[in-house]
Amino acid sequence: MKAALIKEFGGTEVFDYTTVDKPVPSSEEVLIKILATGVNRLDHYLREGSMMPDIPLPHVLGSDAVGEIAAVGDNVEGFDIGERVMPVPGYPMNPEHQDINPITLAPSYGIVGAANWGTYAEYVKVPAKFVIKDISGLSPELAATLPMATVTGVRAVKEVGQVKAGDKVVILAGNSGTGSFNIQVAKALGAEVLSTTISSSSIDFIKELGADKVINTKDEDLVTAIKEWTNGEGADVVIDNLGGDFLAKSIQALKPKGVVVSMGFAASPTVTFDVRSLFFGQTIIRGTIMGTKEDLEFGLELVRQGKIKPQLDVALPLSEASKAHDMLINGGVKGNIVLIP
Repeated sequence: MKAALIKEFGGTEVFDYTTVDKPVPSSEEVLIKILATGVNRLDHYLREGSMMPDIPLPHVLGSDAVGEIAAVGDNVEGFDIGERVMPVPGYPMNPEHQDINPITLAPSYGIVGAANWGTYAEYVKVPAKFVIKDISGLSPELAATLPMATVTGVRAVKEVGQVKAGDKVVILAGNSGTGSFNIQVAKALGAEVLSTTISSSSIDFIKELGADKVINTKDEDLVTAIKEWTNGEGADVVIDNLGGDFLAKSIQALKPKGVVVSMGFAASPTVTFDVRSLFFGQTIIRGTIMGTKEDLEFGLELVRQGKIKPQLDVALPLSEASKAHDMLINGGVKGNIVLIP
């Protein structure tokens, strides 16, 4: 089969579109013929070697996919050849840990494309336990934008942030893949949303997602804008996929007993803040990563109902993985990038 793999860590030029062995599913696995695969910022960190630099090379990146069942293991039931499916983008690699709830706390939990070979290929094998039927009704290109954003967004906003109707919620980087999905989850749960961007050209796009207010943090101070938006009270919840100085400002912008959900570090993994800012407001900081099969199913149901619409910016051939990563890291992407094998 064809795959876009990396033989060394580095810039976007390290991708090699080449032929590799087609995976063979075990008795508990299914083989999926990939119709489309999503590109995530995690892939960038893995490619450059700044995250998990001990991954054995060569390596195939990619966590998101939608495809068709191509083969099933001897002990697998409930799937038909040719059926449209979507793998959960992360699960415990050790079968003994696969009943831990949430699965993200399992000792052997790993993200597809990081802990094992991923979806930048024509085929991928996945434990049948972590494959769901694709009920989205979308084209493969649109559906491939969903898995990681869905499990991560539903987990961060609904389960960890505990966002509910009437909450005032801040979603950082609303034009990003995770941000655009987080806005829609929060709105589906009945929250009011303020979102941010560093590009004025993205403001209309973010508003179309449902954000009630959008600010450009290059032009406006985040804390001041949030305080004004909430009549001085502060936000109930901030979903922070940026880290760095943004997390420190998010803490300042919360109401008493407000919650910051930390789910990324696109701005910086290093955060400095006055610890006293936690004391007086009794601020809560919660970390989250990825999500569960149930989170993916919940999000797909919202998609099926039309409450969430995937945001596809561009679909490129798998052979152009380098170009996709250039677009990802150079900014200006509105939504998600997808690769087609």
